[in-house]
Amino acid sequence: MSPSSSRGARRTVSGLATALLALASPLAAPALPAAAATGQVSTVTYSAADQTGALSYWTPARMRQVSRAVDLGPTGPLSKPWTGKAIPSIGRLFFVDSSGQDTWCTASVVTSANHSVIMTAAHCARLGSSPVNTYSDIVFVPGYVKGKTPYGRYAVKATMTPRSWAEDTVNDVAAMVVATPAYGKRLTDAVGAQNVAFGRSAGERVTAFGYPATTPQRGEELLYCAGTSQRAPEGEDRVPCDLGGGASGGPWLAGFDSATGKGTVVSVNSHGEGHGGGTPMYGPTFDNTARAVYDAAQRG
Repeated sequence: MSPSSSRGARRTVSGLATALLALASPLAAPALPAAAATGQVSTVTYSAADQTGALSYWTPARMRQVSRAVDLGPTGPLSKPWTGKAIPSIGRLFFVDSSGQDTWCTASVVTSANHSVIMTAAHCARLGSSPVNTYSDIVFVPGYVKGKTPYGRYAVKATMTPRSWAEDTVNDVAAMVVATPAYGKRLTDAVGAQNVAFGRSAGERVTAFGYPATTPQRGEELLYCAGTSQRAPEGEDRVPCDLGGGASGGPWLAGFDSATGKGTVVSVNSHGEGHGGGTPMYGPTFDNTARAVYDAAQRG
């Protein structure tokens, strides 16, 4: 559910709407990122030069430019601007997709052994059913709001996705490891983290967050929906939510406390129904596959 870049919206993967992640013809594998698959998890690593290049590429001006270039229509009635306590552990994830287009998703910082893990959707890391089509220039901006980067920018040094996503477009969840800036702290130490849980049953109240490209926010503000999750077919859960493209990868927080901005990540936004999103919102069930992805990132 990442919006298309300034080159315009196109048809999407997994039956998603045209405003979401675009399908492209198979491209050559990127020259620099190193991809490998071990067991359930496919990993792509980015060199120090890749990381430096990503930070140079995603200037504040470019971030604002990609926001202005995409308009998915009016923000849905269930999506509300977040006006409570700032949540620095949620942010925008900027990247260049496999067709060379600038775009973004949403991600959240989670507790981890290396203090450097974010969770998002697999389609924010690579194209499904196409192992060579991974993404580049990935930068996480925690607490992003209206062009401001109050906690800095973090280059992604590795992405972990289910092998089933790379090969069959199944299990739309990803974990990423960010590099610690030379001038700063490890990510969790700088902005805090959300708890994360696996194997939870549907039927609990969750709050879903994201940076959709709908009007008037156009990705510049954090929005949210809240509702009770239900089990859905094909290894997914769903919640009543109409966050649009750009909200992909945003966390579903169970037990969310608005006073602290904390909860427990139990899934992430994957796709909706209809143009720009649509009700309901679907997310992958956090099962043993999601746990394997998270554990691989903790060791990264």
